[in-house]
Amino acid sequence: MTTLQIVLMTCAYSVAFLASIYFTRATSRRLMGALAGGAAAGLLGLGAIALCEALGWWRVPFASTPYFLPLFYLGLSISLTPVYLVTWRAARRFGWRGLAVFLSVVAVIGPPRDYLIAAKFPKWMVFAPGVAPILADAATYVGIVALGHAVMRLVAGPAHGDRLARRPRPESA
Repeated sequence: MTTLQIVLMTCAYSVAFLASIYFTRATSRRLMGALAGGAAAGLLGLGAIALCEALGWWRVPFASTPYFLPLFYLGLSISLTPVYLVTWRAARRFGWRGLAVFLSVVAVIGPPRDYLIAAKFPKWMVFAPGVAPILADAATYVGIVALGHAVMRLVAGPAHGDRLARRPRPESA
C-alpha cells in the first residue's frame, strides 16, 4: 500500500465518519468516545497484524519510511470510528443483544471482505492457506469492534443513558 493510497483511504473514511455523525445524531461526548474507541482499536489492529504476520497467517507489506506506520495507524483509526457510532445506535435500540448480533455479523462478513480485497490488491495483503487465517481475521474483527465499543462506552457512558435513548412508555389508564 502506498502513502497516497493510505491518504485517499483516510479521506474517504473521514467522509464516512462525517456521514455517520450526521445520521446517528451523535453528541460531542459520543463523538469523543468513538474517536477514543477508534484509537484503541487501531492499536489492537496493528498488534493483530504484527502477531499474525509473525505466525505466518498473513502478510501486510509496510513501506520503510518513518511516517508510514503512523499514517497507517491514523487511517485505520479513522476507518474504525464510524463503526462505533453504529454500534452505539444498535446498543441503544436493541441492548446487548443488538451488540451481540453486530459482532456476529462482523465476524461473518469481515474475512470474506478481506479476502476479496487481498485478491484484488495482492500488494496490500496476502493470506496464507488454511482455516487459521480466516479464524484469526474473524477474531480480529470481533476484538476490534468489541474493544472500540467498550472504550467508547467508558468515555461517553452507556447508550441507554443518552438523551436520544428510548424511554419506557407510560401505561395508559
